[in-house]
Amino acid sequence: MQSENPLVADLVKLANAAAGTFAGMTREARDGARERMREAFGGLDFVSREEFDAVRDMAARAREDSEQLAARLDALEAKLAREG
Repeated sequence: MQSENPLVADLVKLANAAAGTFAGMTREARDGARERMREAFGGLDFVSREEFDAVRDMAARAREDSEQLAARLDALEAKLAREG
């Protein structure tokens, strides 16, 4: 049974309008936050996972080569010390 009371009808209209306004404010706040995040992160340079993995592998190989060269240098220096 629907109420014919104009005060109740006005309160229902007011509640519906407030809910719609709140939903709109929520959307605007969310969209604004997204835009601020895009602006904040827009200037940063990000790399893909594949690029990161490739550089990490290159660094690991360079580290291994460096260790091998250091061992060879130590061996040559020890040989020179024995001969000299």
